[in-house]
Amino acid sequence: MSRPEPRLTHQTLKVLRVFLEQPNKALAGSDIWKETGIFSGTLYPILARLEKAGWLTSSWEAAEPSEVGRPRKRLYRLTGVGQKRALGAFEDLLPAEGRLGWSY
Repeated sequence: MSRPEPRLTHQTLKVLRVFLEQPNKALAGSDIWKETGIFSGTLYPILARLEKAGWLTSSWEAAEPSEVGRPRKRLYRLTGVGQKRALGAFEDLLPAEGRLGWSY
């Protein structure tokens, strides 16, 4: 059974760019928000769609809330499939001239 491909909106591409800049790093929603300015009401549905499509995985951080003085964070990582597809999406936006463009 194949997974649905996520919609690659402008905001989704901004999120993917953050992961591609740090492909081996686990990122919390707050880390992504700092880089993109995308608020949680938009950001977390994007992360959920990317995870459902297999582009991201997530897990809870190991820290105990009582030790760090805050709730645990959900950490997201780019998968190999996600990295390959994200790079492909950005390549599709770069025509031969090297400028951003949109395919019709």
